[in-house]
Amino acid sequence: MSNVHVSNHPLLLHKLAMLRDVKTEPKKFRELIREISILLAYEATADLALQDKPVTTPLTQTSGFELKEMIGLVPILRAGLGMVEGFWEMMPSAEVWHLGLYRDHQTFEPIRYYNKLPVAPTVDVCVILDPMLATGGTAVEATRMLKNWGAKKIKYVGLIGAPEGIDRLATAHPDVQIYLAAIDERLNEHAYIVPGLGDAGDRQFGTG
Repeated sequence: MSNVHVSNHPLLLHKLAMLRDVKTEPKKFRELIREISILLAYEATADLALQDKPVTTPLTQTSGFELKEMIGLVPILRAGLGMVEGFWEMMPSAEVWHLGLYRDHQTFEPIRYYNKLPVAPTVDVCVILDPMLATGGTAVEATRMLKNWGAKKIKYVGLIGAPEGIDRLATAHPDVQIYLAAIDERLNEHAYIVPGLGDAGDRQFGTG
């Protein structure tokens, strides 16, 4: 699918292997998510619009560029929180809003419990941050919420996607660009990604 982008950067793949390892402790896990998020931010923002900006160097006047579009980061609570710092390092002026969605363990469908979006959009691009694109239900619902709110340009950035979730998001919202570090084999009977890395929230916060 043309709107799905999977990184093959050596540093990212190296760090992703460490992230998957069951022996990786929460502190290191959080560090790896931040580092991988920096690399994904680089790839997911390659098409941002620029505008000219005059620059004075120590020697002369020259021309440069600055971002034309305002960016809003939308981490999905709670696992998406770990990705914010990496994106902020690359885009410190980005606004951050939070959406709370969790997956019902019986139906595997998303349930909304928190929405901290402002009254109207204040940015040009919204970037949904959620490490695992499993069933796709949460990503589809978050995108729907942002579109109903008035967002025009939306990107999804995650760490690992399952084919089922990728297909669901791409079918429901074909205009949303999807950026991932890896596409894994499948979902298991509990809707966890295999081989995956377990529960990204529990592993970040030491609650597994």
